Amino acid sequence: MKRKLINWLGLLGIVQLISYAAALVFSPLAFPGYNWMEQAASDLSAVNAPSLVLWDQLSALYQSGSVVCVTCVSIFVSEKKVSTRLFRVGVYLFTIMNWISNVGYTMFPLDNSGKEIAGYQEIGHMVVTVFVVLLSIVSLVLLIIAGCKDKKVRGIGIWAAIALAMMFMGPIGMAAFPPELFGVFERFSTLAAVGYTALLGVCLFSGFKNEEAHS
Repeated sequence: MKRKLINWLGLLGIVQLISYAAALVFSPLAFPGYNWMEQAASDLSAVNAPSLVLWDQLSALYQSGSVVCVTCVSIFVSEKKVSTRLFRVGVYLFTIMNWISNVGYTMFPLDNSGKEIAGYQEIGHMVVTVFVVLLSIVSLVLLIIAGCKDKKVRGIGIWAAIALAMMFMGPIGMAAFPPELFGVFERFSTLAAVGYTALLGVCLFSGFKNEEAHS
């Protein structure tokens, strides 16, 4: 297929995944005493975190790349009428989730890393998290159902099921295992969305195999 600019922008899905992974791996080096197995990833980008500058530098391409990638995916599936309407709605909701995540967490970063939720910024952060989680679940469920109904996007539906399982693995693990492992399971949830964004980016790069289905 002859790729257009919008298809090439799908590669930002891979870029944002690498950027986020780099921030997760290297930002703790600038945070003395940080325990990745026990603490949340968001502690690294808290207002008073010593790792904030390094986190912002390493995650810069994640923050912009994820939004551009999923927005282009939404535009492409809308214009090309990829798969069913249910599939496209799932993609749109996943895109909205990414926008809320990007804008919301920028507006309401955690004020105190690893401390109790008290100030308006922490409350705002938790409200954003609620919307992000709900939209993630709803969008992935829709994509799973769409994959079951349309074999052309079945692979995308299977990966949506894997991403959803990872999201649920986070809270289940937090409840079932000691607090010392909170950070491990919290990362399952965060990496699920980032990884699925990368998958959609790869699908965009391939033009969703140029297959158009009836809406």
